[in-house]
Amino acid sequence: MAIKKNIKKKTVKPAIKSKEKPIGKIIHFFSHISVAVIKLSSPLSVGDKIRVKGGENTDFEQSVASMEMDHEKLKKAKAGMEVGIKLKEKAREDYKVFKI
Repeated sequence: MAIKKNIKKKTVKPAIKSKEKPIGKIIHFFSHISVAVIKLSSPLSVGDKIRVKGGENTDFEQSVASMEMDHEKLKKAKAGMEVGIKLKEKAREDYKVFKI
């Protein structure tokens, strides 16, 4: 004889979706001037807020103050471009970059 118990099912709230979108990865970092070369997979503009995440201790946010490609300033960059951005903290190759 099987005993049935009244078991209340827990309702699981859906996870809050983050507004972060992956936009590229760092392919080179010039430590002496704190500039990262980022290979973009999505467009990026000056003024956008980004998050750099990688390694055990690196996870920071900042706004894009300026952006360059081949020593020329850009206001907007398209997917596929490799742009230089000054970072406020150190980073390494293969760290992920997100747009917030």
